[in-house]
Amino acid sequence: MYSELVKSQHHVHKKEETRSITYRLPTKIIEELESLSTQKNISQNVLVKQILEKYMKWDRYAEKIGIIPIPKSMLAEIGKEMSGIDISRIVSALLPVIKESVLFMKGGYDLKRSIEILEDYMMASGMNSDHRIEGGIHHFIIQHDLGIKWSFFTEQLFKQIFHEFVPNKPLKVQTTENTVIASIELGSDFSEHDY
Repeated sequence: MYSELVKSQHHVHKKEETRSITYRLPTKIIEELESLSTQKNISQNVLVKQILEKYMKWDRYAEKIGIIPIPKSMLAEIGKEMSGIDISRIVSALLPVIKESVLFMKGGYDLKRSIEILEDYMMASGMNSDHRIEGGIHHFIIQHDLGIKWSFFTEQLFKQIFHEFVPNKPLKVQTTENTVIASIELGSDFSEHDY
């Protein structure tokens, strides 16, 4: 299955219209941006765009919806002690929070907006995620590096979300210690970015 995923097409975003704008910033911030863009081997323009996108998609809402940063090592440690009942309880408690967050941040609640919020969360938290399309099959890949219990949590969360919106479509999930791949038939024209 993985070799099939490598050959698949990535989900393509539409090219956005852009325009130029100038801001006056303190010299210290500009110097830090220059240094960071050099370290990352990207242009300052790309770096500033990434920073602003993260803020617009996630950071400006995080405090309002009650998100607090937790060190990854702490989550990994907590995960070691979770039982199946704990995982189910956390997923059940999280689903209404996701619904409220999607409504608040995206202005509606459906599968596309829910997927987009999860993608925004993955990006904001620094976890690797990808959405690949192979024909009409969509593969949602999350690499969290938090251990098997968090993989089980992610698997259960995927199942609950997809079952709510497309209960008659089977969801195939592959789970490893640190990666979850959820695959489902949504059609080649499905895009979480066009609602």
